[in-house]
Order: sequence, then structure tokens, then C-alpha cells
Amino acid sequence: MDDDYAYLTTTGRVTGRPHQIEIWYERSGTTLWLLAGGGHDSDWVANLGQDPSCAVRLGRTGAEHRAMARFPDDDGDEARAARDAVFAKYQPRNDGDLSTWREQALVVAVDLLPDR
Repeated sequence: MDDDYAYLTTTGRVTGRPHQIEIWYERSGTTLWLLAGGGHDSDWVANLGQDPSCAVRLGRTGAEHRAMARFPDDDGDEARAARDAVFAKYQPRNDGDLSTWREQALVVAVDLLPDR
């Protein structure tokens, strides 16, 4: 599907060079919700912890948008709603059970910034 992947570009915390990943997401207004299965140990999460400014492209051919990442309170309503939304989007498309991933992954919010 056209909305399966976002392409997130972070700044490498060691190298300072752009680092891009392909990742599942759900969009709510100007916020993209991402789930990091590796939690804070994921390189892209550690990069955002060092520098939350990033860029994101939706789909393979979408325009790139400037964005700012943040880490919602893991036990808060926002994180729970994000987990449920991403799970609801991808579980029907997946042969395996994503329940454990939904409950244990770190929630990352990527807020799209206005175009210049």
C-alpha cells in the first residue's frame, strides 16, 4: 500500500551524517506515530535523542518534510493511543501477532513542521 512506510532521516549522533530508515507509521494530523521495537537502543532513536530535528517522507515518492521528534510519556494516554493506532493499521496486514510489539515498543512522535 502507498501508506505503508515512512522514510525517516535523522542526523547520526557520532558521524553527523544523514541516516535514513524505512519504518511503519500512523498519521494523526501533523503527527506521525512510530514504534521502536528496539526502544532507546535503536540507532535512529538514539540519534533523535541527541538531535530531535529530522526529515520524513511518506511513501517512496512523497515530498520530504522537516519534522521534530519527541518521546511521549510511555504510560500516558497519548502513547497508548499511538500504540493502538499503529497496531490497528498493521496487524490486519501481517501474518504474525503484533501484540507484544505494540505493548513493548517505544513510542516516538514525529511532528511535521510547517513548510517554509
